[in-house]
Amino acid sequence: MRAVVIERSAGLLAGWSAALDRPAFAAGATNLAHYLALRSQDLSALQPRLAALGLSSLGRSEGRVLESLDAVAATLARLAGVDGPRHPDRAAFGAGAAALAREQAAVFGPDGRGRLTRILVTLPARAAEDAPFVADLVAAGADCVRINCAHDSAATWAAMIANVRAATAAGAGACRVLMDLGGPKCRIVEIAAPGTTRLLRGDVFALVDRMPRTAPRRITVRSNVDDLVSRLRPGLPLYVDDGRIGASIEEVSADRALIRVETVRSKGLKLRVDKGFNIPGLDLGQPAITDKDLIDLDFVAGQADIVGCSFAQHPADVALMQRELTMRRGDRPPQPLVLKIETPLAVRNLPELIAQGAGRQPLAVMIARGDLAVELGFGRIGEVQEQILWLCEAAHVPVVWATQVLAGLVAEGAPSRAEATDAAMAQRAECVMLNKGPYLVEAVRFLDDLLRRMDRHQHKKTPQLAALDAWSAL
Repeated sequence: MRAVVIERSAGLLAGWSAALDRPAFAAGATNLAHYLALRSQDLSALQPRLAALGLSSLGRSEGRVLESLDAVAATLARLAGVDGPRHPDRAAFGAGAAALAREQAAVFGPDGRGRLTRILVTLPARAAEDAPFVADLVAAGADCVRINCAHDSAATWAAMIANVRAATAAGAGACRVLMDLGGPKCRIVEIAAPGTTRLLRGDVFALVDRMPRTAPRRITVRSNVDDLVSRLRPGLPLYVDDGRIGASIEEVSADRALIRVETVRSKGLKLRVDKGFNIPGLDLGQPAITDKDLIDLDFVAGQADIVGCSFAQHPADVALMQRELTMRRGDRPPQPLVLKIETPLAVRNLPELIAQGAGRQPLAVMIARGDLAVELGFGRIGEVQEQILWLCEAAHVPVVWATQVLAGLVAEGAPSRAEATDAAMAQRAECVMLNKGPYLVEAVRFLDDLLRRMDRHQHKKTPQLAALDAWSAL
């Protein structure tokens, strides 16, 4: 098996070689290739046979593929009474975890709060004017803040950043700034309606390329994508606001598409300007970096600690972002990059995206579960988010667990049981992202406490066997 892994991984590494300029990623790239080669085989029948001998079943080998194989092979050889490889030393066996921790620190800053997982918080517009609110966020446990460049303006972003820098200087805690480019996301830019914009199941609304001059008879929206209607066809699914509204395209004419709502909460949901929508199966042919992104990069390259790249699907998309940043950074070191994985194509190309990104600068991968769930189908998101975690651990690349984390607590002040469990599961990632809402500070405190508790019990896929304190039998 080891020989097969070495042979199959060589071609992968050769294909990535042009992108691998950063020595700090050399071991991660090699281990990623080894992991892909290992997982190209079905090991499920072998695993229980190894476990029955008291050996590793290779189920936690992501960060150390060859070392795990060597350890098992060495023990098997001793049991069989034949010559075999030597056991890897402890330093080699733990090198992958140490490399992942270094990359986590390179992106999100050194750990000053004593927990394994960082907390990333999306700033609302209020953060530009309310310095005490920002200080409270940082003091509550925010290790990093996110500014979404799809909203607000450079003046607002500058005020947000100034408040973050002031909070850290005053001793609230270390906090880095991630600026997330909007990217080629479909968004609602204009709405016209004869009354409310609330949609219920069974309602029909219209999507147009140009708003009618007369008042519409039904809710009508326009997107930021030119000539979108001509590319649509009946039967295509359409999702609004990260899947909160599920619909299908019912009829397409020269000037509009009629869309019927199929799934939405019982009380309905209002359509709002700036909300995104997804049309799985339709290639919109938009560039990875929009004209607005290029303008925003002039600010982002000089002010952000970390840059977020939205809707990257091909290595060339990442390379383009790297070139644009380099043009604006001059002699300054490259900023860490966060790649948001939002489409099935990005999932398929993830190894190549990682090689291109981490080969040039510190990199993290965001599991953007909102767009990804509607693009993949909600039934697959649980499976795919696990696979992304495994792949990134193999590459020694940190992961951001994002979208709807503690959404009820952030919005309403009380978490549901399901979202508390989801947040506990998120501890296996290197960073967890909270979205904006009125109870954001309280949510940061809750998450900080929850993550600390989980650190006692779990590290990546490995349970930590700390003494149980819920029972006192002994």
